[in-house]
Amino acid sequence: MPESAYYDRNVYKDWAQARRIENDPTQLGSSFGQEIVFDIDPENFTCPIHGTLEEKMRRHQGLSFCRLEFQLAQQEAAQLTEILSRKFSDISLVYSGRGFHIHIRDEETAFWNRKKRLALVRSLTRRGFVMDEWVPSGGMRLIRLPYSLNGLVSRAVIPLAKNELGVFDPITNERTIPRFL
Repeated sequence: MPESAYYDRNVYKDWAQARRIENDPTQLGSSFGQEIVFDIDPENFTCPIHGTLEEKMRRHQGLSFCRLEFQLAQQEAAQLTEILSRKFSDISLVYSGRGFHIHIRDEETAFWNRKKRLALVRSLTRRGFVMDEWVPSGGMRLIRLPYSLNGLVSRAVIPLAKNELGVFDPITNERTIPRFL
């Protein structure tokens, strides 16, 4: 199983363009497109036991998270998927090895410019959704490749069905455990 493998979410007109273009988010929608992905990670939630990400960083606990934080991320991903499903028809879910990626694959969204992406992200964060805003707004072109290994936690990155999200448990789900463990 390849470790820490990623793919480029950008959509290019041709290979020559892909080789020469910089990932300048201001060019989104004109020079190139990009798949919209929301990144929901457990460490971004405030835990009543462990505190905020900033507090954990001060204690040198890094990007660690507990089961409660994972459950908060899982609930957030389910609610966000529900909201996005009202506007978009082609949505897929991926367990990233730590949290969840929600992919919008509707063709018309690929060439949304940065302003339109930010408007969507900000409308969701105003509603209280917790996410890494720079991912869906176009600031990050790489995303974890399904069926690869998240090297931070030694868990496999796997696609999830929407109806699987609420009951998914990465600790007991054999698909997430690499064969070498």
